[in-house]
Amino acid sequence: MTLAGAKSQSVDFGTGAAASPGKLLWQGQELLGGTPSYDNGASVAACPKSTQALVHQSFNRPPEIEIGAVGRWRDLTRLNDGLATQFAVHSVNWTSDAWHLQGWLVMPESPVDRPPLITVVHGGPAAAFTPRFIGASQTETLARHGYALFMPNPRGSFGAGEAFVAGNVRDFGYGDLRDILAGVDAIARLGLTDPDRLGIMGGSYGGFMSMWAVTQTDRFKVAMAGAGISNWQSYYGENGIDEWMIPFFGASVYDDPAVYERSSPINFIRQVHTPIFSYVGAADIECPPPQTQEFGHALKVLGQPSMTVIYPDEGHRLRDPGRLADLDARMLAWFDRYLR
Repeated sequence: MTLAGAKSQSVDFGTGAAASPGKLLWQGQELLGGTPSYDNGASVAACPKSTQALVHQSFNRPPEIEIGAVGRWRDLTRLNDGLATQFAVHSVNWTSDAWHLQGWLVMPESPVDRPPLITVVHGGPAAAFTPRFIGASQTETLARHGYALFMPNPRGSFGAGEAFVAGNVRDFGYGDLRDILAGVDAIARLGLTDPDRLGIMGGSYGGFMSMWAVTQTDRFKVAMAGAGISNWQSYYGENGIDEWMIPFFGASVYDDPAVYERSSPINFIRQVHTPIFSYVGAADIECPPPQTQEFGHALKVLGQPSMTVIYPDEGHRLRDPGRLADLDARMLAWFDRYLR
């Protein structure tokens, strides 16, 4: 996939110098390689005679295996044809600070005049929204119930070079929130959605950004945070994967507590005026339950509208079908209550 607005450059790996531009073999709003899951990698399997076997999918087309040479693939499987969807998906470009950014706008299934817009923030923080099949997801659930979905790729995302993916280092929540809000403004200028009925949601880093956003702006009328992080200082000692934090914060919390403090939503909790639903798995070691509990407890004490749910026996992602159905029902009820 080629991100709209992204620039590419060929490099001589022997000298590191810029090489002559390569030949563009294929581009499109589709995803080739990787797996149907959260994996953003581009794994392929070598086959005889320079052919490849890849996973092929798009927003509306479920994953299938395709084989062939670059640009000349054919279907090997058609097992998921019955899952295909027909959502209108638009690639959106905008600028924020010095960055050129890109994201996706998914319009609801049934024609709705200027529907509410829910911004979905991806996890990571180093990840990206790509044309991955949105069926059997919260995105599909919301789009089928009349909501438009905005999936931005703010600074810190993959797809636009090394400087861009490092753009939120030691700056969690600040520049990337400006990017997201500028993207919301760009969507508003299209005139397709209601600029006054805005929601925000996300999981993991997206859960942190949902918690953070409601402490920094009142533009969003409702929020949902899955497996979020409310206090980077306590999180450092609670999570089971803390090695990833040094490259992003530049030091441990014991050597530079201030950089963790400035990005912790809990330190701005009195600025929250947005109803927020927070949930987490009780066995989550990546974003442990105390982070969600601390956030929800503070909002309850302060009298702010909120709901906190901890799902037993679940990890960083909910797996049990019954609990997933419960989450979908709570999500729809929460957004309907504050955006309808």
